[in-house]
Amino acid sequence: MEKIYAWVLKVTEAHLTKKKAIKATEKENRTVLSEVWGWIDALLFAVVFVFLLNQFFVQLFVIPSPSMVGTLEVGDRVLVNKQAYGIEVYPSGPKIFKGRTPDRDDIITFYNPDYVSKGPVFDVFAQCLYMATLSFVNIDRDDDGNVKEKLYVKRAVGLGGDTVKFVNGDVYIKPSGTSEFVAEDSYRSDNGLDSNPHRSLDADLYSSINARGRLMSYQDDGIAQANTPQHLIDEYEKIANSSQYYDMYQHNSAYAQAAAQNRPSDLSRRSAHAVYDRGIYVPYGYVLPLGDNRDNSSDGRYFGPVSTEKINGKVNAVLWPFSHWKSLV
Repeated sequence: MEKIYAWVLKVTEAHLTKKKAIKATEKENRTVLSEVWGWIDALLFAVVFVFLLNQFFVQLFVIPSPSMVGTLEVGDRVLVNKQAYGIEVYPSGPKIFKGRTPDRDDIITFYNPDYVSKGPVFDVFAQCLYMATLSFVNIDRDDDGNVKEKLYVKRAVGLGGDTVKFVNGDVYIKPSGTSEFVAEDSYRSDNGLDSNPHRSLDADLYSSINARGRLMSYQDDGIAQANTPQHLIDEYEKIANSSQYYDMYQHNSAYAQAAAQNRPSDLSRRSAHAVYDRGIYVPYGYVLPLGDNRDNSSDGRYFGPVSTEKINGKVNAVLWPFSHWKSLV
């Protein structure tokens, strides 16, 4: 890294020294055209310098969603260390100087597994423009004009070899090399980890969420309402018109369980339910990222573990607004 820093410093000093010498020799013969070109040249150099700084050292990233509320607020500008886990040769490209992998609880930025690309040329150009303008210009938008989330920011909760299970919104971790699941809250307390991850949904709502998932399974299997347990209908009606957050992962788990029970001889259904029952295994070389605002986060519960090759940095601090400034190291 010291060699790269030294190279950037050397190039910058050489460029500025050359510009100073040219200005000194041309001072008496300066024209409007040369003055304009001088400003353009300086601007281009600044843009290139900022891009190189963002690509290889640190990058500003704007928090786009409420998934990390409690730790990072929507609109916060955070400083991302691009050298933390290796350096990308170009945006979204392969890494060099790889070594360290994320530690548990690191807040990381990584490429959205569900991102729909407009092509490699556009992706690289859009990312270069985003970085060169210090995150102020983002041309990567969907058909409705909304900024697409190419990068996600979440917390590294599960590491290689771990198994992470979700039961009624609560997280249980079976760390690598152990045989028992531990409640995340207890695990965090025992290991001195951050206490910011939190729940928003009332635990009492989960009986209704499970009821809704089971009822949808019955409906999709053509089971008549007359043959549906009344207590499930009663539970579902408690949230039928609710506008609160909804735990879709638990809904899907209840749906899969009911589907397997409806047709116990269907191996594919039993297998689908087993996925929720045994939890998510994190392969080595991967992490399971989760949002701190657990009940309002699209995260690893839905798209699974993320390869460390797709992680492009570690969030070190909140820089803006000043009222939110804090270090996250």
